[in-house]
Amino acid sequence: MRLWVARLGGVAGGQMLLVAVGWQMYDLTGSAWDLGLVGLVQFAPALALALVAGHVIDRHHRARIVALCLSVQCSVALVLCAGATWGFTSRGLLLGLSVVLGSVRAFQMPAQQALTPLLVPPVLLPRALAFSSAGLQGAIIAGPALGGLIYAWGAGVTYATCSVLFAVAAGLVARLRYPVATRNTEPVSWQTLLAGVHFVWQRKVVLGAISLDLFAVLFGGATALLPIFARDILHTGPWGLGLLRSSPAGGALLMSLLLTRWPVRRRTGTVLLAAVAVYGAATLAFGVSTSLVASMLALFATGAADMVSVVIRSTLVQLETPDAMRGRVSAVNSVFIGASNQLGEFESGATAAALGPVGSVLLGGLGTLLVAGLWTVLFPALARRDGLLPAGTGEPRARARAGNQGPASSGGA
Repeated sequence: MRLWVARLGGVAGGQMLLVAVGWQMYDLTGSAWDLGLVGLVQFAPALALALVAGHVIDRHHRARIVALCLSVQCSVALVLCAGATWGFTSRGLLLGLSVVLGSVRAFQMPAQQALTPLLVPPVLLPRALAFSSAGLQGAIIAGPALGGLIYAWGAGVTYATCSVLFAVAAGLVARLRYPVATRNTEPVSWQTLLAGVHFVWQRKVVLGAISLDLFAVLFGGATALLPIFARDILHTGPWGLGLLRSSPAGGALLMSLLLTRWPVRRRTGTVLLAAVAVYGAATLAFGVSTSLVASMLALFATGAADMVSVVIRSTLVQLETPDAMRGRVSAVNSVFIGASNQLGEFESGATAAALGPVGSVLLGGLGTLLVAGLWTVLFPALARRDGLLPAGTGEPRARARAGNQGPASSGGA
């Protein structure tokens, strides 16, 4: 439960931070390119540090790594608060601190992913991930909306609020207790660093699932362009931007609650690919909308579809990976997620600079639909996947294994 509450605080703070940084950057430069550049400079260090991060996570206490990362984000928020208060915020400062955030998340995201399976038995992991996602989506809803409202009192107030949330989250994670398995102590080599990449490449179901998310969100994501849509197309202010950023989380929250009650047990590959297709279609609807309400509904649909993909993909990756490899595999997964999000923001900004924001979003939606069709052909094992547990691992057997773990390993996610 501590991890769950901590992740809520960290995600809410992170979402508020993104709203404030995006609005400040567009306020300072008025450039779609610069909005995309914020995403690129966050992705670059995450890519550069991925192999090192995975190796560190598999050798050290995962909860302490997460707590340290949250503490650094708290420091970044305090610097931004000072910049907004004393007037030294600049394009360079926002980009420089975005590099720091990207570096930190290279460690935080895979550490969190690798930590969750240590707290719940395998048979409960799909429900635990859906329940965790429900809380996180609630934070993603509240974070941007609250950030947009607080921004009316100034960017400094928003950043100060973010720093408090990060500090509380860091304190909760630092107090987390769980059984720590004996870590691999083999010497560091290119073989050990690349083990996660090799593992993912050999498991085509895992490779197909995480690469599907990469290309679908890379093309279909419109998050970086929301400040432009809010101001120039929908003619609203920071509060409207907060509502737009919250809308996908609203759909994701509803879907995660449904998946907690009724998890996907059969035809998981088909459901995953269908969810990506719905994501692309909803992105197209957002691109042609000129109404704030219609745009929010379209984004709501993208969030619901994406949540189906997130739960299925996350469960497949965690259940297919042994614990000794989870840090390195999660680091590879995080690179794919970062590429789809941060690199996707850069792609959106670059294409918007050339085609305009509407053209960029429409092209992305069509690209996502194409990806859903191609992956059916390129990864037939994924398309035919009928369940979440690995082949030969039935649910009764998993339940028996979970029952033998004892109460120490079945803490809340």
